[in-house]
Amino acid sequence: MTPSPVPLEALLAFYAVLLLERGNELAISVRHARRLAARGAREFGGEHFPLLVALHVLYPLALGFEVVGLGARPGPAWPAWLAAWLAAQALRAWAMRSLGAFWNVRVWVVPGRPAIRRGPYRLIPHPNYLAVAIELAAGPLLFGAWRTAIAASALNAVAMAIRIPVEERALRWAAANAEAKAAEHPEPEAAEHPAPGPKPAEDSVPAPPRTAHGRG
Repeated sequence: MTPSPVPLEALLAFYAVLLLERGNELAISVRHARRLAARGAREFGGEHFPLLVALHVLYPLALGFEVVGLGARPGPAWPAWLAAWLAAQALRAWAMRSLGAFWNVRVWVVPGRPAIRRGPYRLIPHPNYLAVAIELAAGPLLFGAWRTAIAASALNAVAMAIRIPVEERALRWAAANAEAKAAEHPEPEAAEHPAPGPKPAEDSVPAPPRTAHGRG
């Protein structure tokens, strides 16, 4: 039986999309980090970032090796995997749009800034990470590369087991900072104004004040 040809055009198109996405995300992150740092933001968990870089570099290389070298080919379920992959892209775009200038591939938080609860963050705590998990599974399975899907998903699970607690700790730090700042600078209470009334006559003699022990 003659093996099916390598889906080279589809694989190259997939690589092109990945390259554009990752390049755009890194450019946005650098720009946002510069602005956040100027606002006094603090970075958390920088030591684990190389693990994420390694994951996203090795993932497409492993995919290419499995397709070209090991003969992985798209199965009959490839339309479903394509739909899942596209849904992951939409979810990530929604998350990025919701975070706006606070989105970053690194963990940056502004002290005193409350966590954002709009968009997908109203429904799930980490929609961006969910999008990545779906992508790392659906992308390889689109080409029938189940080994890459398993390996990338396992490595991503390890990375998220490190990353998510770091992010939660950073958000708690920012929230505690906000509470401390509010305690140091409480809002002034509204001044009490006496109800308007008739002015006393200028020639009237004021009554003697009542003391604590007076019987008026």
